[in-house]
Amino acid sequence: MCKNLMEIDAVKKHIKFYPDWPTEGINFIDIMPLLADAEAFRAVVDAIDECVTAPNVAAPEARGFLFASPLMMTNGGVECVIPFRKKGKLPHSGDDLVGVSIVKEYGEDNLFFRKSDLSEARVTDGVIEVTLFDDILATGGTAVGMAERLSALTVERDGVAYPVKVKEFVFMGEIEVLEGRARLEAIAPVKSLIKF
Repeated sequence: MCKNLMEIDAVKKHIKFYPDWPTEGINFIDIMPLLADAEAFRAVVDAIDECVTAPNVAAPEARGFLFASPLMMTNGGVECVIPFRKKGKLPHSGDDLVGVSIVKEYGEDNLFFRKSDLSEARVTDGVIEVTLFDDILATGGTAVGMAERLSALTVERDGVAYPVKVKEFVFMGEIEVLEGRARLEAIAPVKSLIKF
């Protein structure tokens, strides 16, 4: 069971809200101030660690992999983080780069990841299981795009092809009124630490 982060005062006091940013009608939830407080950051990482059950975590830029990377240093068993980045942020060669089209609540975008990063993922029972982690679940557009792209891949290792399976989605926060959870639950279970 995932902790409710809003019950942890050290966390709650650092979450900020910015109405009408980046566009009118969006109430932006800012979790970056958590990086200014070691106790709050530790509480968040511990809570995420309790929710993640796959040995591999896919996380998008920028807040996603800021909070996912420390999981590799906890006792939860995360061994590989696959970063999804914006255009021009990942050096690559040949056909290593994979593009993902996403639709957010305030527009379309693209993310990219490297097949070579995914090829480092741990195989469990013939499958590469991935937890998809991000900071905030809104409409679910980013997570759906990432999950669909990952699930369409196989990773070749020593002449064996391993399918990729999204085991679960984990979010620090969830904006319930936008109903992103319903879209994602058709793919895999959804866990969130804060409900907005």
